[in-house]
Amino acid sequence: MTDSYITVKTSASGEFTTEKSRFIGYACPCATESEALSFLQSVRDLHHGATHHCYAYIIGENAGIMRYSDDGEPGGTAGLPIVEVMKSAKVVNCCVVVVRYFGGVLLGTGGLVRAYTQGCKTALNAAGIAKMELTSRVLCDVPYSCWDPLCHAAGCLPVRIENPEFASSITFTLSVRTRDLASVSDALNRVTGRKIEMIPGEELFIPWELEKPAGSGN
Repeated sequence: MTDSYITVKTSASGEFTTEKSRFIGYACPCATESEALSFLQSVRDLHHGATHHCYAYIIGENAGIMRYSDDGEPGGTAGLPIVEVMKSAKVVNCCVVVVRYFGGVLLGTGGLVRAYTQGCKTALNAAGIAKMELTSRVLCDVPYSCWDPLCHAAGCLPVRIENPEFASSITFTLSVRTRDLASVSDALNRVTGRKIEMIPGEELFIPWELEKPAGSGN
């Protein structure tokens, strides 16, 4: 199983008009093919009067399921451009639907490809992109004397400190990418003089910021 994948953050939409045709792109995170089909049907129901509901979905962290449809547009002008944009963005566990209300002007093959490409990009931009990473949730306990050094060190580590509780000692949940768990544990043990107690909990996929390419700046 992969330890990360890229998908959209939320369900969202965006629209534009070209040559009097109205295009509305929808994107939604979907963990299963059933969820993708349910989302597709919800868009069809919302826009039951539209001329076309072209779509693509890619399911599985390794893109094991990939489907797309031109929904009556000329072959290769709608569904394929949508899925190619998704593949280029490396987005999985996602469904994109681009709705078209025909405005009376034929766009031609090239025009359709450009419109549906733009429709998918519009949908993905509206929904936002997130990197889902396999993350360990660790229950931690430290004495008060270790709290400030630990927080200072955590600011330089790929971790999230959540739900601190201050009683006879300080307990909190540490979220850390599973692949970083060993190195983070070593670092926190060093900074606390091995006074931190760490009890591993559940593993789950949660969103982390996409890593910026080297030299990309802020």
